[in-house]
Amino acid sequence: METAATAFVRAHTTPGPAPFVPEVTLHQARDAFGLWEQTERVHGGGVVCPPPFWAFAWAGGQALARYLLDNTGLVAGRDVFDLAAGSGLVAIAAAKAGAAGVAASEIDGYAAAAIALNAAVNEVSVAVHLDDVLDRDRVAASLVLAGDVFYSAELARRVLAFLDRARAAGATVLVGDPGRAYLPRERLALVASYRVPVSRALEDADVKEATVWRLAG
Repeated sequence: METAATAFVRAHTTPGPAPFVPEVTLHQARDAFGLWEQTERVHGGGVVCPPPFWAFAWAGGQALARYLLDNTGLVAGRDVFDLAAGSGLVAIAAAKAGAAGVAASEIDGYAAAAIALNAAVNEVSVAVHLDDVLDRDRVAASLVLAGDVFYSAELARRVLAFLDRARAAGATVLVGDPGRAYLPRERLALVASYRVPVSRALEDADVKEATVWRLAG
């Protein structure tokens, strides 16, 4: 039986290609703020829900997904972990690029449902973990990915510590970012840059410069 979260995602999104990664189909919404209001209405009681990051293809994730699909040799045969996966775009791109196994983490139940739906429509396998993994010592993956995660100071601090532990354990760590305020550029090596089409309602622009970085020591 379909869960309430899965039914909600189906009811408020339409499957279609990601703008910069048309190889990947995502359940996407048209109205970010309207959808956000709908999620809070479902919960009721004045509950503040996280924004529906899962319903859109964000610029950093699109850049990272594009990079993976254009550089499949980096991915093929590896175990991949996608942190704060949102719609699952990056995880799905990794699966399409030939990863041996792909896991995606999220703390939002709607996002977990969206990732599962999106993986199914793309006919790939992604293991979805509904859990805050940022305090874990490490994850079992040789390639760790993070798109659009450096948008607040506290989250950036926790994410960077997690990614540092993954790198120290031997993983390659790649980050996709469209110029968020808390991106730790001093710790990163640039590997690719793209001009990515985005929603003006979300980014106040039609195109964003989005970059892919490798976490250095």
